[in-house]
Amino acid sequence: MKYFKGKISHGFVSIYSSRMILRIALALLGLFLPIFLYEFFGNSLERVIYYYMIGYALYILTVAWGVKYLNKIGLRRSIRISIIWGALFYFCFYLLNRLDISLSGQAGLAYSLLGASILFITLHRIMYWTPLHTDVAKFTNKTNRGKELSLIESTTVFLTAVMPVIAGWIIVSYSYDVLFLIAMIIFFISLIPLATLPRTRERFTWSYRQTWREFFSKERRRTVLAFMNDGAENAFTIIIWPIFIFELLSGNYFEAGLITSLVVGVTVVLQLIAGKNLDLKDKKNILKHGTWFYSIGWIIKIFISSAFHIFIVSTYHNLTRIFTRTPFDSLIYEKAADQGHFVDEFTVIHEISIGMGRIIILTIVLILLTQVSLNWTFILAALTTLGMNFLTEDEILEKGRHAG
Repeated sequence: MKYFKGKISHGFVSIYSSRMILRIALALLGLFLPIFLYEFFGNSLERVIYYYMIGYALYILTVAWGVKYLNKIGLRRSIRISIIWGALFYFCFYLLNRLDISLSGQAGLAYSLLGASILFITLHRIMYWTPLHTDVAKFTNKTNRGKELSLIESTTVFLTAVMPVIAGWIIVSYSYDVLFLIAMIIFFISLIPLATLPRTRERFTWSYRQTWREFFSKERRRTVLAFMNDGAENAFTIIIWPIFIFELLSGNYFEAGLITSLVVGVTVVLQLIAGKNLDLKDKKNILKHGTWFYSIGWIIKIFISSAFHIFIVSTYHNLTRIFTRTPFDSLIYEKAADQGHFVDEFTVIHEISIGMGRIIILTIVLILLTQVSLNWTFILAALTTLGMNFLTEDEILEKGRHAG
């Protein structure tokens, strides 16, 4: 508790506890779900990208409509229900892995399960992310926000350090079936801390048309661009990078998990130290320098050719990520808190922007893959990292206060 200045809210403790339990499941599968899809689609990266693009497109087209219904359900209940949809998402992959698509009729069933998985993950995203971001903005304060977000990030880094090697061992020793079942169980366990989550009284007031009008408005242009670049860079981390290292390591599950675990394991303490100081320093300046160093990491990754290279370069990349991710997230939640009762509307704009950025960058990657090898697309990741600097603390979105 000496890490924080004063008390932290009970709501933050509930959100943090549930979120970190979920992170265990996400860390188990974060590296290996794209690899699973890659192998399922016959080592076709293009099909993996199409799968993710369909999911992102469905989400950005429905989130503004779906959040309207959360007014009736309530944000607290919505987060709880979203856990069920997330568990069903992994259940689809559990069933998918048990099919033999070479048999008559099972190929059609497999693609039906893929479609169902997209539906379930979309429902999860609609009912989880907007309430979550709204609650984080409400339950954190400016005095401790950098430290609180740094705690979330450092715990995430720790779990990312431990879980991939465990996941690789599970796949090698047992199967993907066991991994998906464990992820489902962990998802349901994350419901326990949510039993004590305080109620947040926020209502989404914009219409579907108005949401998109605000998204394209001039007043929000810089913020939207920052969020889009964040989403674009994240697409490389989620989809492209895991498949790249899997191919580089010749399909060795355990080695891929082990190297990933070793890389991120060295950054936890530095993350906490960074968060403790970020509440006292100029976040914009830290973000500016952090994105430059982080983008260099993507450029260096172009020339990786061995497991040792993966370890060295990725260690540098994760260290520089501290000085990009923490100030960026802190600025997001400060801007969200500044919106007053329009915090959920601001969050929907954020979610649409993230998804839009992912779709755009993945489309560009598909085009580039017809001309260059996968590693050269990392130049795009470097550029999108620099684009996160469009998020400026002094840009107040006053229009959001009067809309609706």
